[in-house]
Amino acid sequence: MRYIFGDAYFYNTTLTGTDEVTYGRDADENFLAMDFSGRAALNSNNSRADRLWTAAFPNINTASGVIKNATAVGTISPALVAEARFFRAFDYFMLVQTFGGVPLDLGAGELEFNTNAIRTSVRNTVPEVYTKAVFPDLLQAITDLPATPRVIGGATKTLARLYLAKAYLTYAWWLENPNNIPTYPAAQRVDPAGKNAQYYYQQAYDVAIAGIENPGPFRLQPTYYDVHLATNDRNAEMMLYADHTESSELYNGGSLTFGSGGAPDNFAGWMMTWNYTNIRSATNPNGTGAVSSVQREAVQQLGRPWNRMAPTINALENTFADKTNDSRYDGTFTTVYRGNWPKGGVAAATLYNANNLPVTPGQPILTFLNEEPTTAITYPSGAGTSNIGAGTQPGRADYVVSLRGVSRIVYPGLWKLGPYRTDNGTGLGQPNAGSTRPFNIAKFSELYFVAAEAVVKGATPKAGQGARELINVIRARAGKWRFDNNGNVAKPQDNSTAMVEATPATIDINYILAERSREYYGEGYRWYDLVRTQKWTELASTYRIGGTNYGDHTPLTVTRTIQPYHYLRPIPQVQLDRLDVSADVKASYQNPGYN
Repeated sequence: MRYIFGDAYFYNTTLTGTDEVTYGRDADENFLAMDFSGRAALNSNNSRADRLWTAAFPNINTASGVIKNATAVGTISPALVAEARFFRAFDYFMLVQTFGGVPLDLGAGELEFNTNAIRTSVRNTVPEVYTKAVFPDLLQAITDLPATPRVIGGATKTLARLYLAKAYLTYAWWLENPNNIPTYPAAQRVDPAGKNAQYYYQQAYDVAIAGIENPGPFRLQPTYYDVHLATNDRNAEMMLYADHTESSELYNGGSLTFGSGGAPDNFAGWMMTWNYTNIRSATNPNGTGAVSSVQREAVQQLGRPWNRMAPTINALENTFADKTNDSRYDGTFTTVYRGNWPKGGVAAATLYNANNLPVTPGQPILTFLNEEPTTAITYPSGAGTSNIGAGTQPGRADYVVSLRGVSRIVYPGLWKLGPYRTDNGTGLGQPNAGSTRPFNIAKFSELYFVAAEAVVKGATPKAGQGARELINVIRARAGKWRFDNNGNVAKPQDNSTAMVEATPATIDINYILAERSREYYGEGYRWYDLVRTQKWTELASTYRIGGTNYGDHTPLTVTRTIQPYHYLRPIPQVQLDRLDVSADVKASYQNPGYN
């Protein structure tokens, strides 16, 4: 799991190029190609979906080995075999969403355990992958898995129900194919069992509701803040995660002092972290004696900056339009950067910041304003006294940037993925290490979204569990605050009634997608959501963001070229290179458009 989830390059493929995320100032071709905005063309060499391909198939084969040999061994319980079935289905579901049809025969027959090297491969069709591998394995897993996990973070009935419901939902969309998106290998949009899309939408709803009504140990957290608070990791809303630890480099899978920038480190959170350490404040009241006032620290608000990815202005302004009632913007982003210079060895008790006003440790040095201010921001023409091009307002000691002034080099950070360590002491800790937090993969909350989406697509709901009611469970929770990250203060406030009342009477797919973005922003869901619903082109073909230099605060509208064939990622070059087949067979193995 850690070779896929938490790997920043795979993380990039799930978000860059969507309405949520574009490339940051320091992006290389791995990120530029995923944006589809003309900086690089996606191909079999630069698509980092290869991280999924190269990790998933060994996992699948190992799972097949457990399933095949469990009876002969005699000491492996049905529940443990069910875990293997779950993860085999999980990997195939990830693969079929990403690449289209993929091989079920890894060298010894379909879904058989292979022990010999083989350099040929035949891709099955999408319906075959779902109906031969994903659905049967998940159905058996639901029967045999325990309600309570065998180990912390282990597979359960509720988790299997979530993925079966997601798989039914995704397959139903594939059968319906509302925008005539091509598939590969070529296959009729016909279910082998003769069922139609509406049948599978109903199945998705029924299975998701069964998960909600039979939750096992899982439940929603009381506030959105609690979902992602580092001290509350592995909470009862989290059903699957790629785990890490600060107690052992061996079990962490990477250095506890300096991350390698590769799997199995959890370094996804670095990507949308800009170089806030370049902010400068003055040691003297006249503005001289510049020092770094926000230093690199291993705390959830900060972390290691790589600046490879950046949020779009559209997401910051439009997706999170309600920042007053809805707590999810505040529970997603770092919008205030506070002084921590004494931890880095700067002895001054007071520094001088915007307007040469004094600031002390813990006070705001830079603030991203929630709304466009009525008092104009005075921005410098370049980096200015803040050294990052931030602006000033009369009487404020913190530098400010409005959301319309966000650029590829200065933007709100992603708080929800920030690091956390218990060994920082009084210093900055180990901010250059990979995060020792788990990378979350599946949440109990998604059962509500899957069921709601299925209703929108025509599933018949149970009384009181229609699309609006299900979404309002999530929205009501989003209205409950207990802490304000922006103000760094307790905030016991319940806006759930206002949130519920603001929900449209009729829920459509675009509203479901907007709610999913508010709930799961920056977590690796978005590309799959847009591809499943065939809304990628509609919702992400343009976006707004500032430029790549300090002082760039004029939003530019960028156009992406998203073709129908882009709804599948290219088969990785490493797979093609391993095939010992004729040139025409190898060419036909690749998804069309990428040859």
